[in-house]
Amino acid sequence: MVTHVTAPTAAPLDALPPWVTLLRAPNPGPMTLDGTNTWVLPEHRVVIDPGPADDGHLAAIAASAPIDLILLTHGHADHVEGAARLSEMLGGVPVVGSDPQHCVAAPPLREHPGEEIAGLEVIFTPGHTHDSVSYRVRDVVFTGDTVLGRGTTVVAWPDGDLGDYLSSLRRLRAQGPVPVLPGHGPALADCAVATAYYLEHRLARLEQIRAAWTAGAQTAPDVVRVVYADVDPVLWPAAELSVRAQLAYLESEQERESSGSPAELDQP
Repeated sequence: MVTHVTAPTAAPLDALPPWVTLLRAPNPGPMTLDGTNTWVLPEHRVVIDPGPADDGHLAAIAASAPIDLILLTHGHADHVEGAARLSEMLGGVPVVGSDPQHCVAAPPLREHPGEEIAGLEVIFTPGHTHDSVSYRVRDVVFTGDTVLGRGTTVVAWPDGDLGDYLSSLRRLRAQGPVPVLPGHGPALADCAVATAYYLEHRLARLEQIRAAWTAGAQTAPDVVRVVYADVDPVLWPAAELSVRAQLAYLESEQERESSGSPAELDQP
């Protein structure tokens, strides 16, 4: 039986690297855990994910100046809402992500091998959202919401895509046993362990949903009631987003099979 995961999926990191500062936004909740993690890299003069438009939080980030660049992991409001205001507070520094609608005074990131910005390697990791990006520097990976410090991630249908997410998890797993500094929750000690767990859990959950679907639970709410019966109903709307993404994946799988296209091999 696949159950709802609320604990860290790898050992917590004992201590943050000395060259990274964590400023946690005051927006705790069921979907944000303890709040959004804003990461400040003073030596790179970079901020990752300024978070919500909270005046006190943005002032604390601005106090870390000099800052030359604001990077985004994806476009959800709890990560980007304060970005434009922070840019103004810092004298108009660029805001950069992969979706142009969230960029300020800079073009969006474009995927190509070896992409770097301000000394950080850009790793495109769509799936949670279409524009999700991770960053690697000094053997640490900043994963946004693609890998969380506790629990597992919602694939936010219709923007999110399960096939993309599985590929992104494999891409992050290939980063090896390096620390994960996520968008929410505590830092984790081993990216390879965390992503392997995510893959195993996601594929097992997919099989549960496939079974419920085959047994007659044809709508997403029906599937949620069956598969997420052990989960607090307050989280069912988020679970429904993931279920919709997984049903879309199963439907595309059926279409591939009926057309004679080779099925994608999903291995954890």
